[in-house]
Amino acid sequence: MTFRRLMEYTSFGGLSMPEKELIFLVQDSPDGGYEARALGESIFAEGETMEEIKASIRDAVCCHFDEKDRPKIVRLHYVRDEVIAL
Repeated sequence: MTFRRLMEYTSFGGLSMPEKELIFLVQDSPDGGYEARALGESIFAEGETMEEIKASIRDAVCCHFDEKDRPKIVRLHYVRDEVIAL
């Protein structure tokens, strides 16, 4: 089903729209470990390992939003900036 058809179907009481999603950009920190920032919200997190950054993001999102407004899905977009010599 295309997004347009889904919107039409939803507007007539069919399917409910997906829950709110929050996207974080995660990148290597210059000091080691990882840094993350949410798109569209003032939420920042850091951690030494991938497990720590995920836990830090969960904690930051829970602190930032009331339970009823909290997004159900958090998507992590890992960004790695590399330079190669030619």
